[in-house]
Amino acid sequence: MPLIENGKPIEDKFVRVSDDEALPEGAAVLIGIDRFLKEAEALKGRQAPVGVIWPNNRPIAEIAPYLGQLSLIALVFPIFRDGRAYSQARLLRERLGWRGPLRATGNVLRDQFLLMERSGFDQIDAVKEADAEAFDEAVHRYTVFYQPATDERPSLLRQRLGRTVSGVR
Repeated sequence: MPLIENGKPIEDKFVRVSDDEALPEGAAVLIGIDRFLKEAEALKGRQAPVGVIWPNNRPIAEIAPYLGQLSLIALVFPIFRDGRAYSQARLLRERLGWRGPLRATGNVLRDQFLLMERSGFDQIDAVKEADAEAFDEAVHRYTVFYQPATDERPSLLRQRLGRTVSGVR
């Protein structure tokens, strides 16, 4: 699967490692949460980046004590109609202050790209190569939004309030 970051296909620098495989020396690894929690103390001394695959059925607050150890968080969309990863992404960005890469993985569909970006995802594990073009088109399709989001584009209300306030001065 191609990896899209900020609308462009990129090479995935993280190697996915299953729970029973040895971690490759010097390589950035992406591991499951169970393995990460078991080996968290030992992974502190690792010289290469560590990323974690966080399932959408676990409270995202559990990851808070480990954020300083992580270089990537991948949130899982197991089926297209399960949107819990959107909430996890917003909580990571807004409440827990995560500024590192946030990856959407699993059942990722083109019509969800804009919402993923607005929720805080900056990497998407796409299904097809052509999804990079679709991503760019999707995130630039709309310029006005009613709801505030983590992407820092002002909502329509904030835009109107900004004009009113600056117009008074």
